[in-house]
Amino acid sequence: MAYRIAIVDDHKMMAQAIAGLLDAHAGFEVMLTCHNGKELISFLQTNPQLPDIILLDINMPLMNGWETASWVKQNHPNIRMLCLTMNEDEISIIKMFKNGVRGYMLKDGDQDELVKAIESVMTKGFYYSDYVANVMVNSFRDEQAPAPSKSQPNALKDRELEFLTLCCSELNYKQIADIMHLSPKTVDGYREDLFQKLDVKSRIGLVLFAIKHGIVKP
Repeated sequence: MAYRIAIVDDHKMMAQAIAGLLDAHAGFEVMLTCHNGKELISFLQTNPQLPDIILLDINMPLMNGWETASWVKQNHPNIRMLCLTMNEDEISIIKMFKNGVRGYMLKDGDQDELVKAIESVMTKGFYYSDYVANVMVNSFRDEQAPAPSKSQPNALKDRELEFLTLCCSELNYKQIADIMHLSPKTVDGYREDLFQKLDVKSRIGLVLFAIKHGIVKP
């Protein structure tokens, strides 16, 4: 049975090109292409047959990818989402993960990677492009593999947990320092200590650890 796919991208030629590539694959059926979140919501509210997975851009008019992902997560949590975008900054990635996407891929990837990403999201529950994987190396471990004891949440101090939770917001490190009534240098120390304790190498890695262990909700 083919996976039903919806494509949400405000670049019409891009959406059509992706649809053509995926329709040529025996395991996929593109049931919808639309150009912003409002069009997607209108479809989901009026059609009984829903997509299995949504390919979602971020920068769109009327309703962007962050808002759209949040709505889908709240109203159709069984529909999986793969972010397909040019945005490669940490805040964009963090916001999309928190809003319920299961994977993140940059548009400069090729057709084979896109097929792999869709299949991975549907069968394994997640996919990250090479770029995202590199910035969060070792931060998202296989669910079957036990994490080292030093990486368990109960090994963290209260202030470290507070800092970790604030890292899952859109605040920059200076704003986090202000909220915690600490100097930016002290906050830098918290960050570097957590990188070492949790065996991650980026803020994205901290966020994924927090989501995986239930410290914050995705």
